[in-house]
Amino acid sequence: MKTVAELTERFRNAGLRVTPQRQAVFGLLQGVESHPTVESLYYQVVAQMPTVSMRTVYQTVHDLADLGEVRLLDVGTGAVRVDPNVEQDHHHLVCSSCGGVRDLAVEFPGVALPRQYRAGFAVDAVEVVFRGTCGECQSAASS
Repeated sequence: MKTVAELTERFRNAGLRVTPQRQAVFGLLQGVESHPTVESLYYQVVAQMPTVSMRTVYQTVHDLADLGEVRLLDVGTGAVRVDPNVEQDHHHLVCSSCGGVRDLAVEFPGVALPRQYRAGFAVDAVEVVFRGTCGECQSAASS
C-alpha cells in the first residue's frame, strides 16, 4: 500500500478532495494485513476525529478502490472488507468463527472455466476463498 503522502498526491492528481479525514483512512490502511471492515475503519477514525461521518469513510474507500489502491471484498462475513494488498495476486482464508480474513499467496494453475461456459464469457479474475477456523478460534474452542 502506498504511503499517506503518495495517496494524497494520487487523490489530488485524480481531482479528488484531500481532507484530514481521508488522510486518516489512508494511514489506517498502511501495513494492514487484516482486511478491516469499512465500519471498523470508521470507528478508528471517529476515535481521532469525532465529527467524521460514515459516508466519508465509505466514499474514501470507494475512491481508493476506483483508483486501484485497494480491493473491496465480500467474502460472506456480512460486511465489506478492504484489502490493501493490490500488488500481489492472492486468494483468501476466512475464519467461519471470528470472520477474520487473511491473504493466501498461492497459485492454482489448474483452475479454469469449464469448456461449456467459455463461449460468451471472458474471465477477468479468479478468486478462491478457503473457509475454516483460524488458529486463535481453534485454541479458544479447545480451552
